[in-house]
Amino acid sequence: MNEFKKEAVLWKPLEDGQVRCNLCNFRCTIADGAQGACQVRANEGGVLYSLNYHKVCSTAVDPIEKKPLFHFQPGSRSLSVACPGCNFRCDFCQNWQISQLPRLHEKLIGRSHTPQEVVLAARQNHCRSISYTYTEPTVFMELCAECGRLARRQHLANVFVSNGFMTIEAIEYARDFLDAINIDLKAFTEQFYQKHCRARLAPVLETLRHVARRTEIWLEVTTLVIPGRNDSDQELRQMAEFIANELGPDVPWHLSRFHPDYQLDEPAPTPPATLERACQFARQAGLRHVYVGNLPGSGYEDTICPDCGHLLVERRGYRIGRYQILNGACPACGAKVVGRGLDPVS
Repeated sequence: MNEFKKEAVLWKPLEDGQVRCNLCNFRCTIADGAQGACQVRANEGGVLYSLNYHKVCSTAVDPIEKKPLFHFQPGSRSLSVACPGCNFRCDFCQNWQISQLPRLHEKLIGRSHTPQEVVLAARQNHCRSISYTYTEPTVFMELCAECGRLARRQHLANVFVSNGFMTIEAIEYARDFLDAINIDLKAFTEQFYQKHCRARLAPVLETLRHVARRTEIWLEVTTLVIPGRNDSDQELRQMAEFIANELGPDVPWHLSRFHPDYQLDEPAPTPPATLERACQFARQAGLRHVYVGNLPGSGYEDTICPDCGHLLVERRGYRIGRYQILNGACPACGAKVVGRGLDPVS
């Protein structure tokens, strides 16, 4: 057990000393002395504790575009914070050294930082937000919530970068401090989620719908396009149509180029033609903002006015070149630009 005890949130006691965790859609039933699927929540004496609350394993000052969020406080800096652990077991994870740490090494590495210290670091580094990222924020919700509520009081925004497997209860719990979220839609088949993530697709779709329809949290979606795994024309069309029809045509979709990592080292990086084809499907489905990541020079990182085609934001990697949104609108045609915190650029 961690040297610090932090009682978990969103759990309930069961018979025979068991508990049920209601943070993610595994809804683990955990016996006394055992841990949940994420291996960072443990039942001790009929009480569920967070094991990673005092184990901040990574911090960095990032452009908000790195999350990626292109329509939320563009051009600003965000303090990224992570604790070890994840409820998924993605074989292509690009942060596996920390997300899979509890499974690979049966230990947690990190340092204790109070919420006050985290918020102070964000302010000292001239950040407009704190991002809970690199690993899955759901599994360190206690720290997210305490930092997030304090950050809100000091006029800082809060961002999740998530796999979307959180429960509706967890979304509702986070609503009083969470301003924006980027959710991975990793594929559009249950087979992919079961084989490559050891999880399920349906709860992710439920989370996406709930955030888009029932909350004011700003939503953007990311899909890592993996050759031979989730890149068929049918699947790419299905994802584009789901986002456009179920979430809304103004929800930005980030298509990210795969490169081999962790246990999935077989496919070569995603061909640019595949990503261009996915963009075409997105536009055909009615999506108004589609981006391509990990493909420098593609021209698919700029924000273009979907009404008149005027260049609104020119991006060079994670940096902004020209920025031409004026009072939240296109200066050429006056159409409102979707997003939050669009003016001014900081």
